[in-house]
Amino acid sequence: MGSHKERMLRGEPYLPHDPELAADRRRCRLLVERLNATSATDEQAIARILGELLGSIGDAACVTPPLWCDYGFSISIGARSFLNFGTVILDGAAVSIGADVQIGPSVQLLTASHPLAAGARREFWESAQPISIGDGAWLGGGVIVCPGVNIGADAVVGAGSVVTRDVPAEHLAVGNPCRVVRDLSSRG
Repeated sequence: MGSHKERMLRGEPYLPHDPELAADRRRCRLLVERLNATSATDEQAIARILGELLGSIGDAACVTPPLWCDYGFSISIGARSFLNFGTVILDGAAVSIGADVQIGPSVQLLTASHPLAAGARREFWESAQPISIGDGAWLGGGVIVCPGVNIGADAVVGAGSVVTRDVPAEHLAVGNPCRVVRDLSSRG
């Protein structure tokens, strides 16, 4: 069966109050607290904290605090990507943000999910599914990306959309629930 952390990382149901996971979240929250309290003029300190917090961060990537996440180690951000103010990443599963991605203010990337059965929810079981955002994608302000969603390279998701299904590369998707409305490729 493995530890609850191993179960979480495999995408299996887990108990988030497990001591190992609680310690990982505490470590993350302390780093996030430091990040969010750091002066915007101290770019070296911000870079140091992000390097300690995240699984990986590419060259010239920019994260504009405040940022909130659960674990940090499950997040990878590609080169030259930009995360605007107020990004929330619930990263019980991997969150992969490609290179040259633009993420608007108050975007939420939510890998965590809870059981539909009330009894299991009362026992605090949860699970997580990875989120992937392809190179060059743009998520407008206030977008919510649900567990297990993949957003293709160079896709655009309109502000305020709730993304419950994959968005193909080079397509525009908008709404709640989010729907593909246009092909953005040169052939479309």
